[in-house]
Amino acid sequence: MRYLLDTHAILWCAQGNDCLPAGVRAIIRGEECFYSIASLWEVAIKQSLHKLDADFTLPELDDQCRLAGIKRVSIEPTHLERIKTLPDIHRDPFDRLLVAQALEEGLVIVTRDRMIPQYPVQTIW
Repeated sequence: MRYLLDTHAILWCAQGNDCLPAGVRAIIRGEECFYSIASLWEVAIKQSLHKLDADFTLPELDDQCRLAGIKRVSIEPTHLERIKTLPDIHRDPFDRLLVAQALEEGLVIVTRDRMIPQYPVQTIW
């Protein structure tokens, strides 16, 4: 399987946060994992609004992900097109984009978000 990490999973991985379950850590270490450029965008917005206290820059977070073997997924027109067909479950545009990316790329989303599993997408936490 291939996995797409939700933003909180990326942040907790980068910070070595104990909130990341052992099973998720094992997936990140041993499976093909991806992160979305949309997650970096979300972090930038939260940092600019002072809603996220993080002592790293976005290039540093990007480097940490890539050094951990996590591959970046860009935002493609097909991902944006898929958003138009998603049910109106989640209002968060970043989560909707992650769902669309996972559906288009055949990825399982690694998330603790309780709304994302309501979409027709595989999730794990």
